[in-house]
Amino acid sequence: MNDARDRLFADPLGATAPFTFDSEVARVFPDMIRRSVPGYPTVVALSGLLAARFATAGSTLYDLGCSLGASTLAMRQHIEADGCRIVAVDNSPAMLERCRAVIDADAHATPVELREADIREVPIADASMVVLNYTLQFIPVADREPLLARIAAGLRPGGVLVLSEKVTFADPALDALNIDLHHQFKRANGYSELEVAQKRSALDNVLLPETLDVHRDRCRAAGFASCDVWFQCFNFASLIALKA
Repeated sequence: MNDARDRLFADPLGATAPFTFDSEVARVFPDMIRRSVPGYPTVVALSGLLAARFATAGSTLYDLGCSLGASTLAMRQHIEADGCRIVAVDNSPAMLERCRAVIDADAHATPVELREADIREVPIADASMVVLNYTLQFIPVADREPLLARIAAGLRPGGVLVLSEKVTFADPALDALNIDLHHQFKRANGYSELEVAQKRSALDNVLLPETLDVHRDRCRAAGFASCDVWFQCFNFASLIALKA
């Protein structure tokens, strides 16, 4: 599948509509996320290595908010335990349609079940690993801890949650610096000032970032034994939360 260039915000749009994961976003998503999220390829690739370490025989691995299946594919290509399966969930039909093509083109054997659903309603059971890569930030804040609590309850002892998010900083100067560095990253990847501004406007009140301390505290409150950062680039970070 050829990746289209992201030019969704290249022309003046007037009143910018809220960002949605529709067919136009799905069409350009690989280019969009590569050029917009610092460290994204590294987080996805290393999610596969984590699957090699944490997947246990007969367990289920979940990719919640799977988009086009990059994290699903990374896990599938590295699972070594016998009898595993992956459940990949997204609420966007357009994303899942393209995800199916990605998974079908891959020759690895671990079964993948794609589900069109709200991740807040998907049962988590007998899991060894759950991935929430850049997904929780789109969930209403009040629903975040209940979701993480269901994940913790559904993980096997010793299981892992990978939680990747855009984050904010309590210190205003650090927050402003990291926002500016992120915009600089996008400009270096070919986005114009107009594109940066219009994309930011579209994401206002749709993507709701929080501080790393909030994420750590929430994971512990949800039932995880420990939680901390394993990767960070500017205002994008990935945490690992372990179940005892």
